[in-house]
Parts: sequence; structure tokens; C-alpha cells
Amino acid sequence: MARIVLHEELFEYDSAVRNDFPVVCGVDEAGRGPLAGDVYAAAVILNEGTLIDYLNDSKKLSEKRREELFDVIKEKAQAYCIATASVEEIDRLNILNATMLAMKRAVEGLGIKPDIALIDGNRLPDLSCRTQYVIKGDAVSASIAAASVLAKVARDRYMRDIAEKYPQYAFEQHKGYGTKLHCELIKKYGISDVHRRTFLKKLYDKK
Repeated sequence: MARIVLHEELFEYDSAVRNDFPVVCGVDEAGRGPLAGDVYAAAVILNEGTLIDYLNDSKKLSEKRREELFDVIKEKAQAYCIATASVEEIDRLNILNATMLAMKRAVEGLGIKPDIALIDGNRLPDLSCRTQYVIKGDAVSASIAAASVLAKVARDRYMRDIAEKYPQYAFEQHKGYGTKLHCELIKKYGISDVHRRTFLKKLYDKK
């Protein structure tokens, strides 16, 4: 028999919040730090009593496990939405504001208005519902953990798609983060249309 891992404390946290706010939405982002690509956000509403085996902070899960959970979360969620802010919006608004915009788009795209949105981190997007930030929320709340998985998997898939268009940058390996390999490839091939120019201003100004 397969061993099941259930992080009950994540679901208990959301249950406690539902005592005051019946419809709880978890929100998280993926891709704030990379030098290239859009920033992603996801919003997830789970019903009371919905349990998802292995659900945890996406950073604590293997890529294979995240991919498996991606479909399970979409199937079991009462509602979910994955949204983005573009490279152009990141450069125009700055990464914090672009991330808040992606989160706002995710929540507004749910089709259900939550009573409260639990936001991973320490900043709050401008939403029409009540908001509460949760430090390291993807390791605290089941709905935030679910959002973290959706955002992470969706963004990784997007970066693999970009890699096919820009194979010289090896995006499928580093997902746009500022690894040694990525920086070396930028120096070799220059800055592409999918790079965040405000993240590479010193390098860009030299070109």
C-alpha cells in the first residue's frame, strides 16, 4: 500500500480562518526573482473538508510531485485562477507592483468572491475583499500552498516554452534565475525580448 503524506496542520489553519470567513482564498506568486520572464500568481479556494495528499510549500516538493499536484489541485479546488504580469509591466511598474497586479488578476479571475484572501509574504495587493498576509504562508496555509504549486508549475512550463523560442539561453535549466550559466549566456548573446531590462540595467547600459 502506498504511503500517504498529509500535512494536516495546513488544513487546520484554513479551517480556523473559516470560522470567521467561510470562503477562504490562498494567493501566492512565482518568479519575482528571475532576470527573465513574466511573474506568475495563483489564487485557490478550497472547500472545508477538502484534503490533498502531499500538499506543501512548493519549494519543499520535487518537480515531479508539483506536476502531479497541479492537476489534483485544479480538480479538487472550488475555484482557482492563474494570472501573470508581463515583462513589460515588470519593467514599467517594478517587480513588487507587477507581482501585486498579478495577484489581483488571479483573485479577480476566480469567478467567486472570497470572504478573505490570505496572501503569502508581507505585502498586500489592492483587492475588493478582506486581505491578510501570512509570512511563509505556503508552509502555513493549505490554500496558499495550493496556490504556490499552481503558480510555480505554470511558470516553469512557461519558461520551458520560452526556451524553445530562445534556445541559446537554456531557460529550461535555470527558469530565468540569475545563475552563473544564465549570466554567462546573457553576456554572450545579449539581452532578449523576454529579459527584464530593469533587472539588467547595468549590463544593458553597456550594450
